[in-house]
Amino acid sequence: MRNVAEQLPHPLRSDAQDNRDRVLDAARALFSERGLDVPMRLIAREAGVGPATLYRRFPTKQTLIDEAFIDELAACRRIVEESCADTDPWRGFTSAIEGLCVLNARNQGFVNAFMSANPEADTFTEHRISLHRQLSHLAQRAKRAGALRRDFVMDDLVLVLLAGRGLSSILPSSREARARRFASLAIDAFRERGAELVAAHRPR
Repeated sequence: MRNVAEQLPHPLRSDAQDNRDRVLDAARALFSERGLDVPMRLIAREAGVGPATLYRRFPTKQTLIDEAFIDELAACRRIVEESCADTDPWRGFTSAIEGLCVLNARNQGFVNAFMSANPEADTFTEHRISLHRQLSHLAQRAKRAGALRRDFVMDDLVLVLLAGRGLSSILPSSREARARRFASLAIDAFRERGAELVAAHRPR
């Protein structure tokens, strides 16, 4: 019988770990700059490793995408779960919008991966469905509290996040501030009083 030590996964050698880290760093940068269609060979070249080394660690591009954005995915889930746990639904809802807009602006590659319709992106699809469900419940709570405009639908939030992808083209030094400004404008549009203003100015 194999002992416990033999059954545990062996840690990577220092050079192998270094190669893995460089591949992930290169992938994050290229996915953010050029989108998810960037060739694997280009990622290998930017990382300074051979294609064989890259494919040994990441046999498919989706495997690489999943690993490259594991921290961002955890941050996204944390933003939503903490917002949904807020006893004040409107405060939680606005916190979620601001947090997601900032995360959105920091890494375009993650947003593309998270919103991808690729059937192989099981990890992102499962998280997207789960977080969408949680945010939808939070929105209903905010509506019942009279804070969120009654005609709000979840597609409105998706539209805000898609529109916010352009923030990644802004200089990094001012990107987060612009993202918070963008979130503030979206939040103001989602307030219940916004629905009343629209109704007041609607042509008769």
